[in-house]
Amino acid sequence: MNKLFILALIALSSCSQKSKTAEINMESSSDIIAIKNFHYFTVPTLDENGTLKMADYKGKKILVVNVASKCGFTSQYEGLQELNTNYGDKVQVIGFPCNQFMGQEPGGKEEIAAFCSKTYGVTFPMSTKVDVKGNDQNAIYKWLTEKSENQVGDYKVSWNFNKFLIDENGELIAHYDSNVKPMSEELIAAISK
Repeated sequence: MNKLFILALIALSSCSQKSKTAEINMESSSDIIAIKNFHYFTVPTLDENGTLKMADYKGKKILVVNVASKCGFTSQYEGLQELNTNYGDKVQVIGFPCNQFMGQEPGGKEEIAAFCSKTYGVTFPMSTKVDVKGNDQNAIYKWLTEKSENQVGDYKVSWNFNKFLIDENGELIAHYDSNVKPMSEELIAAISK
């Protein structure tokens, strides 16, 4: 009788373990659900304890740019600020500092913020430093670069100052490489549509 009782306990405990495993797998799979709309993202800002909610920009286009302070394209900050100032009713520029291309953004939060403000008068929002590719790729950049996430296309961030244009509804509409200047006719036309 004791042996039968022990066998019953073992059987019950193994059933209990399977049930716990199923629960864990279900919880894990719910964390993997792809975000199909850009407005669901939030990111920390360069400002102390600030948070940038993409949902705050519903109804306006968003231009996402990976930026760096010591790059041949760094002067594009000037055009980005001009774009943000002159077309701010239609588009919100957001900078994402990145140090993945030849270490061209080595500074910390305070240093990056000071450089942008003093050198180019940047007033548009900036996130904390992110990885735009690789194993530690920021979730926003995963969404921007993978068709399985953005439902539009696969894109490669080839260098600093690549640009992604998001429409008023949080859908990706275009990717521009570093050579496309912020005040280019091509970009202005896309923003003005």
